[in-house]
Amino acid sequence: MENHLTKVLVTGANGYIGHHVVDKLLEKQNFRVLALDFNNKNIDNEAKYLNIDILENATDKNLFENLDCPDNLIHLALQDGFNHYSENHISNLIKHFDFLCNMIDSGVKSLTVMGTAHEVGYHEGRITENTPCNPLSYYGIAKNTLRQLLFAYAKDKDVSIKWLRAYYITGDDLHNHSVFTKILEADEKGQKEFPFVSGTNQFDFIDIDVLADMIVKSALQNKVTGIINVCSGVPVALKDKAEEFIKFHNLKIKLKYGVFPQRKYDSPVIYGDNSKIQEILSASV
Repeated sequence: MENHLTKVLVTGANGYIGHHVVDKLLEKQNFRVLALDFNNKNIDNEAKYLNIDILENATDKNLFENLDCPDNLIHLALQDGFNHYSENHISNLIKHFDFLCNMIDSGVKSLTVMGTAHEVGYHEGRITENTPCNPLSYYGIAKNTLRQLLFAYAKDKDVSIKWLRAYYITGDDLHNHSVFTKILEADEKGQKEFPFVSGTNQFDFIDIDVLADMIVKSALQNKVTGIINVCSGVPVALKDKAEEFIKFHNLKIKLKYGVFPQRKYDSPVIYGDNSKIQEILSASV
């Protein structure tokens, strides 16, 4: 029966987002989950684990077969994902592009790639799929360029492409590098106060489990394609979210507002247009 199952390959399957995506996929029926990463510590044993360097072997003509000939690819793999100014984002750019082109040419019919709101750069207000991009970090520049290259290459190819843009991800704090993780760590060390910014900036927050569900449901359909904001669509003040986090986890630590200045590249308010992901979620109910 396994030969009749749709094979879904998840790259970066052991990462912060990846292992949640694998778990969501394993809840589905009629799919064979292929989980690729250098480490399988967080990967469920029900998935078929693959340990292949897809970037160093990006142009290998046998790579598709070595990856068990996936029908559907969810590309999450990214070196130094939490370091937005790592030069690896630039040096690996063409390798990512070559890998995705190889998969398209080899027979992948559905391709979902993780993008980022950092492609847009500084922006105030709502981000749509048509918002102009002026990325400011190596991470944003690399993702923006990869999207442009991929869309240009695939315009006449028989493949469905979903480019997903995430915003401020929360949850699974042991594997996250966010300010909420730092608050949790400070409380565990017994700190009574946590030096903070004013917290008035508003961001589009989304829980990792909700995001993983959005990624999976986007990947398993082909009606809604192109740039898709995987987000709540609602801006929330950072201080409100932080206070909610402290209350939810019953932490004793208090936030000390105004210790740090606002970062110049942080918008006063930024959020995504979630109309396309809502269409996908409504259709999958």
